[in-house]
Amino acid sequence: MGLTCWPGRPRPLGAHWDGLGVNFSLASAHAEAVELLLFERAEDPEPSQRVFLSEHSGPIWHGYLPYLRPGQLYGYRVHGPFAPQEGQRFNPAKVLLDPYAKALGRQLRWDDSLFGYPIGQPDDQLDDRDSAAFAPLGVVTGDAFDWDGDQPLRVPMGDTVLYETHVKGISRLHPEVPEALRGTYLGLASEPVLQHLRSLGVTTIELLPVQSFVRDRHLVERGLSNYWGYNPLGYFAPEPSYASNPGAAVSEFKTMVRTLHACGLEVILDVVYNHTGEGNQLGPTLSLRGIDNRSYYHLAGDPRYYQDFTGTGNTLDASNPLALQLIGDSLRYWIQEMHVDGFRFDLASSLGRVRGSSGVDFGSAFFTMVAQDPVLSSAKLIAEPWDIGEGGYCLGGFPWPWAEWNGRYRDGVRRFFLGQEHFAQLATHLSGSADLYAHTQRKPQASVNFLTAHDGFTLEDLVSYASKHNEANGEENRDGSSDNFSQNCGVEGPTEDHQVLARRELRKRGMMAVLLLSQGVPMLLGGDELSRSQGGNNNAYCQDNPQSWYSWELSERQQEFLDFVRQLLAFRAHHPVFRRRHFLTGEGSTEGEQDVSWWHPSGRPMEGADWKDPKLRSLGMLLSASAAYETDYRGTPLTDRVQLLLCNQSRPGRFLLPNPPGVLGWRLLWSTAPGQISAAVRRPGAAALLPPWTLMALEAQG
Repeated sequence: MGLTCWPGRPRPLGAHWDGLGVNFSLASAHAEAVELLLFERAEDPEPSQRVFLSEHSGPIWHGYLPYLRPGQLYGYRVHGPFAPQEGQRFNPAKVLLDPYAKALGRQLRWDDSLFGYPIGQPDDQLDDRDSAAFAPLGVVTGDAFDWDGDQPLRVPMGDTVLYETHVKGISRLHPEVPEALRGTYLGLASEPVLQHLRSLGVTTIELLPVQSFVRDRHLVERGLSNYWGYNPLGYFAPEPSYASNPGAAVSEFKTMVRTLHACGLEVILDVVYNHTGEGNQLGPTLSLRGIDNRSYYHLAGDPRYYQDFTGTGNTLDASNPLALQLIGDSLRYWIQEMHVDGFRFDLASSLGRVRGSSGVDFGSAFFTMVAQDPVLSSAKLIAEPWDIGEGGYCLGGFPWPWAEWNGRYRDGVRRFFLGQEHFAQLATHLSGSADLYAHTQRKPQASVNFLTAHDGFTLEDLVSYASKHNEANGEENRDGSSDNFSQNCGVEGPTEDHQVLARRELRKRGMMAVLLLSQGVPMLLGGDELSRSQGGNNNAYCQDNPQSWYSWELSERQQEFLDFVRQLLAFRAHHPVFRRRHFLTGEGSTEGEQDVSWWHPSGRPMEGADWKDPKLRSLGMLLSASAAYETDYRGTPLTDRVQLLLCNQSRPGRFLLPNPPGVLGWRLLWSTAPGQISAAVRRPGAAALLPPWTLMALEAQG
């Protein structure tokens, strides 16, 4: 069966409708032939029509089919050698998803025919069973959408407060979200969720992966799912299961972004360009493996196998021109066509891996592309600054303008609240981690400070469990990290013991206060403000159920904590001394003031020996906005009263309030310990009583 196929154009890659027909273009440097398959319906086991793309320009195969329209389902068969020992895994029996498909027209259904070799046999043997009935398919889309004047918000990085959330989890159980929208893009953009985000005071929503992804076969067969989505399939297509109408995923995603922007909220995506869902040599042949295995993946010395810098079985080779173009085109698409504001790159070190060399190269093609591209370099760029390969831990090493998830900050603050880390380290964390970033021509905004993230304990579980409890994952509690720096405050898991609950709340408030008042960019794990628990599961990647979803039915204790987080975020937004654009130096101004000074509980400035005193249990951080001239991004001077932050560790303490020049008294603004707020102004030299694990903020009067 044949179709009229004109030569078409090699650019742009993918399937593009021009109003009269569709141009198809696929990049494969080693293919011998490319066959385009057209399907009438998603349930059809065979294509209704097929045509060979006989035209190719360099490594790009292309053709134009007149009269074809949006809504057309399609896939490819790519012909070439099946020679795993040479790194080639072409298999024309396997229907392949266009990596540039802008939408999925059919998701994969697991079947042995999806694999390029016979299951149970060596992977260098060819399996010629047809996968057409089970393979994922792309669908031709139109680009029309009314953005209603939407523009990037460009919230300055120094004013950014990140909120990491899962599209489905945040609204799936919300009783005020219309039932048909719960767990969807439109559910996230519904008024009840928007009202919560606005009242919280965050600026930027960081979404766990929304690019279409593979649900691992072993999970599906156990009745589980890849809930987090770190197993990419299509780098352009939004995940259809998050749409109220799976066939409208593109327009619903755009509607979500437009609505969030209208509310003043940025959208950044957690993206996974380090690997794909095709796994190692024993994985399925779904897309890139069958299109051009040698071009798209890092192969080992024996090219039958993959270099695995990611722990997932394969690594995309961003040093190869075809793979690099795929990544760059995808990033630009999400910015220019889907209007997102930036990205958090999963295992970002792997993108600096260059074929044939070891280590991470920040002068590699990928980082050079991002630095010189006016679209990409203007977006928010956040790295998870490590992978699992040799030399892959690169915290503090990424170039400007990248920011980084600061894992040292996370572990250090957790250790402080266990009594395992002293005040010198806490002072470094509060000051923006200059030890990591000042030498790289970056500023405090390079440090994305976080205590919890999707991967690990929630904040509630961090103070409720001394050990992980991942039995529900079906791996006998072997998965997930055992180094959590967590505590249970006396009882493992849920309890009605009021003393235990009080200890937990005090630590939660203390850690949240440190997070939101540290220089740098704070990131909250979505649901922490709601005291969300995962029952001690610190690797809930496969729990698409109430264990991961947010509960909106709050107890009095949980509501009080939510109110406290809102208060802290409002406090941070109101006081620019806690979100400086430049590193604190401790140097004095012409008037003798210092931008930051550190105070001993005896009421005097800290001295060198004090930092090593094992008996020190309290520390004061005094911040002055006038000591070092700072302006906002428009040049307006930033003014603030002198602020004093007192931090206490494991025992009750007395702190004699400092007596710096010009300060006549101190007014207590808030405390993490309940019942301490008073309207009275305290004179310098007066004693502030600090319960264990307490922080309090005071403002200078004068």
